[in-house]
Amino acid sequence: MLTRTDLRGRALSAAELADVLPRAELDVEGALDRIRPVLADVRERGAAALRDLAERFDGVRPEHIRVPAAALGEALDQLDPDVREALEAAITHLRAGHAAQLPREVSTEIVPGGVIRQRWVPVRRVGLYAPGGLAAYPSSVVMNAVAAQVAGVEELAIATPPQAANAGLPHPVILAACALLGVEEVYAVGGAQAVGMFAYGAAAADDTDRADLAAAGRTGDTLCDPVDVVTGPGNVYVAAAKRAVMGRVGIDAEAGTTEIAVLADETADPVHVAVDLISQAEHDPAAASVLITASTCLADAVDAEIARRVPTSRHHDRISTALSGPQSGTLIVDDLDHGVAVANAYGAEHLEVQTTDAAAVAERIRNAGAIFLGPYSPVPLGDYLAGSNHVLPTGGTARFASGLNVTAYIRSVQVIEYGEAALKQLADPLAALADSEDLPAHGDAVRARFT
Repeated sequence: MLTRTDLRGRALSAAELADVLPRAELDVEGALDRIRPVLADVRERGAAALRDLAERFDGVRPEHIRVPAAALGEALDQLDPDVREALEAAITHLRAGHAAQLPREVSTEIVPGGVIRQRWVPVRRVGLYAPGGLAAYPSSVVMNAVAAQVAGVEELAIATPPQAANAGLPHPVILAACALLGVEEVYAVGGAQAVGMFAYGAAAADDTDRADLAAAGRTGDTLCDPVDVVTGPGNVYVAAAKRAVMGRVGIDAEAGTTEIAVLADETADPVHVAVDLISQAEHDPAAASVLITASTCLADAVDAEIARRVPTSRHHDRISTALSGPQSGTLIVDDLDHGVAVANAYGAEHLEVQTTDAAAVAERIRNAGAIFLGPYSPVPLGDYLAGSNHVLPTGGTARFASGLNVTAYIRSVQVIEYGEAALKQLADPLAALADSEDLPAHGDAVRARFT
């Protein structure tokens, strides 16, 4: 049963609500002390450090840090046909969904003869992280890679943990997903060390590394070149590593554990609500599942459905821990207006709206990573095949952050072109502003062109 918090009759501000809402804790600051030596080791010793760290954290010492092309091809050949078909559908849907995100270039004439052109330029190289802790997530590979490919990124490198069960190579379905996407640069590296490898690069350490480089058509002694941007979900140590290298490289976000909120009224089907809350709890014992409703009858029915379903679930221990944890619960509100206010204060990674006229209610939501409308748009649809991206802001950061999209991999560059007459027209007001800031050389740089 979900812990119930009664918010009825409590006129709380958004800041006060934030203090009473259930929330998973993500101590990124505390994790920084643990990962700084890892990052320093990777920066100093390259692939040698990556092997040592894999043995320490993943329980296997991979022979190949860079996954050989033959292993990628073999993984694709052995992929279950149904899984391949599903991954291909996900890729197709994501390409369509992300192509719609591409901004267009615009030229604006500010004054006669003075034009600003807005260009959008993709970064050259990105590092994509795919986690492999409690489960392997080929869907995360697809989400990250498709967004980067649609953005026009030239070079994609993917890192994902090595597995003892796979002779030190990453999970075969992840390798198959990389092959389907045409990504040939894949590394058997997990955790904070993967972020360090992407940020600083990694030198080859032995003849195997050099042979893998040669097989990939690479010369030199650098096994992995540094990237411009690092994206992809991970645990708190991955989040801490991203914080530590931010500035040297761009990052998407410090992603925390997954979370779902369901804003529901008395018309919602308690089975739909319960199975959706359970589906996110399946990810992790720290996953957050929150129901927001004014209907105690619905809340009771959802509790009963959860109690019936969880014991027979494959991951029942994990789900039970998540649903009973302080990060999960049912919030009883006065009415739908109150529920909308609570949902906005919570800022869920995934928000389902299961109410009468869900579309109209959703228009009132300001803070959510992604919004799922009605009874037939469950969060798992977005996890896999909706065409939206499932890498989304967590921990309330949806107040100011967006989900992963093509703009994570492109930059806005303004191109300014003024003719002689256009600049001359602005010379005096420009000089007046420059003089007011005690920067007379700025005005002189313009006047000199006309004297």
